[in-house]
Amino acid sequence: MATYVQKYGGTSVGTPERIVAVAQRIEHAVKHGHKVAVVVSAMSGETNRLVELIDTMKASGSEHCAHNDLVLSTGEQVTVGLLCLALEKRGIQAKGFLGWQVGIYTDDAFGKARIQNIDSAVLENTLNNNTVAVIAGFQGVTQNQCVSTLGRGGSDTTAVALAAAIDADECQIYTDVDGVYTTDPRVEAKARKLDTITFEEMLEMASLGSKVLQIRSVEFAGKYRVPLRVLSSFIEGEGTLITLDNEVKSMEQPLVSGIAFNRDEAKVTIRGVPDIPGAAYKILGPISDANIDVDMIVQNIALDRTTDFTFTVLRGDFERTMAVLRARAEELGARSVDGTCDICKVSIVGVGMRSHAGIASSMFAALAEESINIQLITTSEIKVSVVINEKYLELAVRALHNVFQLDKAPADRDDSKTPILG
Repeated sequence: MATYVQKYGGTSVGTPERIVAVAQRIEHAVKHGHKVAVVVSAMSGETNRLVELIDTMKASGSEHCAHNDLVLSTGEQVTVGLLCLALEKRGIQAKGFLGWQVGIYTDDAFGKARIQNIDSAVLENTLNNNTVAVIAGFQGVTQNQCVSTLGRGGSDTTAVALAAAIDADECQIYTDVDGVYTTDPRVEAKARKLDTITFEEMLEMASLGSKVLQIRSVEFAGKYRVPLRVLSSFIEGEGTLITLDNEVKSMEQPLVSGIAFNRDEAKVTIRGVPDIPGAAYKILGPISDANIDVDMIVQNIALDRTTDFTFTVLRGDFERTMAVLRARAEELGARSVDGTCDICKVSIVGVGMRSHAGIASSMFAALAEESINIQLITTSEIKVSVVINEKYLELAVRALHNVFQLDKAPADRDDSKTPILG
């Protein structure tokens, strides 16, 4: 007998019929003797509806507050009740909980709260009484007893946190895809589902644009060593197991495990800034003060002792970034400020890159073969990311997928056909 925490997203519980299908899946696990805690999201589209209602009521320019979170948390409550009804109709004993009822305590950063503590006693007692616990994801309660929400995708984090609190055998994330793929199958038809991937690789994939899992949930799972499995609510299968690096060392590690990409990128360049100590801070300080996240950064020093400073931001922050820099350009002594939104980021990820030199060169060679110009580059131990023109995104992904033979299982790849350039 095992203890599982299962999480079902908005599409998985989007209609009464789908909620019944979820109840059938839970019933199967219970009848095999397993203890099951279930975390649910709001039905698909419900959170957006609630946001629209809030927008009609709140004062112009008001930020997240406890009132907003009180409204937003109601979507999951509906799903909890409906799923409990569906389970009991099938003869499965169930009990529903909101975040505060199951002891999920957060800070008071409303709209993006972080879990600080979980009192697992109520949940453990429920499971020990052979009862399925159905829990509202995405929410908790502050020390001042205010309902809080964890931000978009917070139900994944709820599930992982509860799995860590009760030492579950596995946290199973049910979604509308049947696992983690080497890249998006909509871009590369030969993309292959991965049987396993490490937390480190999954964290990189999530941060680089893969939408399968929320980043915070992967961080949480890795920190507390919670085995995490991505499965489909609609297709039977084993999904993809996300686990610790040392637990898959017996398997042959591929050079590259996957390709991630992100279209939501914009590039900004401020030119001719005097190259003096503190120049980078004077440029990025105001950007940070405006609560704008900066990703890739490149600085070029010219012979005339000036610097061109280029960095990327999310497209939604592009206009604000340009406004901030233009307002500071004269103070900075810059010649010009320009930018573009016609770029994207493409990344290769794999723990096998640690022990093989030349992977980056092979990536650059593959892109050059397709006449794709690289505008920016950043690297880490297990990833290489490049910024290219967005119109070449699909061509780049397919070229890299082919050169690293990602359509094949690691054991079936012919390393002699993968040009590793030193």
